[in-house]
Amino acid sequence: MSSSWSAPALLLLILGVAAPPSAHAAYVVLENGDRVSGEILVADREALVVKSSFMGEVKVDWSAIVEIHSDEPLYLQSDDGQVLTGAVQTKDKEFQVQTAHAGPVAVPIAAVAAVRSEASQEAHETEIERLRDPSLLDFWSGYFDAGYSLAQGNARSSTLATSSRIQRKTQRDKISIHYNQIFSRNRVDSGETETTANAIRGGTRYDIDIAKKVFTFAFVDLEADEFQDLDLRTVLGGGLGYHVVQSENLTFDVFAGGSFNQEFFSTDLTRRSGEIVLGEESVWTISDRTNWTQRLAVYPNVSDRGSYRLQFDTALSTTLNTWLAWQVSLSDRFLSDPVPGRQKNDILLSTGLRVTFGNAQ
Repeated sequence: MSSSWSAPALLLLILGVAAPPSAHAAYVVLENGDRVSGEILVADREALVVKSSFMGEVKVDWSAIVEIHSDEPLYLQSDDGQVLTGAVQTKDKEFQVQTAHAGPVAVPIAAVAAVRSEASQEAHETEIERLRDPSLLDFWSGYFDAGYSLAQGNARSSTLATSSRIQRKTQRDKISIHYNQIFSRNRVDSGETETTANAIRGGTRYDIDIAKKVFTFAFVDLEADEFQDLDLRTVLGGGLGYHVVQSENLTFDVFAGGSFNQEFFSTDLTRRSGEIVLGEESVWTISDRTNWTQRLAVYPNVSDRGSYRLQFDTALSTTLNTWLAWQVSLSDRFLSDPVPGRQKNDILLSTGLRVTFGNAQ
């Protein structure tokens, strides 16, 4: 990326160049001979940001810079994390740092990962400390989905589907809360109204890393489904997991453990059983705007061998702006031994708008 200037910006640059050098604590000389004077705020391997009195914050690509000079102390962080501070000027592809204790120190520009002003360094250290010891209110993100359909004519039907997921993720642990709901009703010309779908699913889970790749988890799931005659299912469980893939665009985990399941049906049937927990989940960032999530969990019953439950959830979302997205989601629950007269499988499929906050996926 090369530096380019509009006519107004060029006029302001000329005014900045015309100011006496002593009026500025720092300046950057560009390869075309122009000079941007002001305060050096921050730099990475791609560009440097200068706050000019006339032009505000100016971002300049490193390839356009031939000289840097700062009388005010700058903080230079090397690839290995070490930090040098002092007045800085560049010479022969090196930073010449005038340190307080060691005197002048030469550092190759290629070996410097970041350059920061005193204020930027303080903000950086504050953020590092926040990452190391975050408060319970830090790092929350999430989304809320809503979809509604309405049909009118000989028969009238309406369907409302909502879901949400909130999570707090740090470098070591994660708290997640999820919720899915669907309600559908039909009305015929006779005026009779019939509910055709009414299900709610939700729960919470806590994960914490106990090694670089290994984590442990505990969870609580709650579920009710009118058309399975299920008044309430509560599941408490936990186990161990393994981070198979941890990259910028893809994460993939597997997990296993055990749970205790209590089911209360409207037929006055109550079932309690122990279960094995086996599952996997992944998050794939397909592009800057689109991501895909999925989770599959199987619960073989150890109290009634041969019986099992299955949960599958997946969603594809495309960002429309910083807080709004469009999503398509699928939630499937399979029960191998439902109460007599009820089907084994229930699927919730919805599409609609997604409202997000934080870095939600």
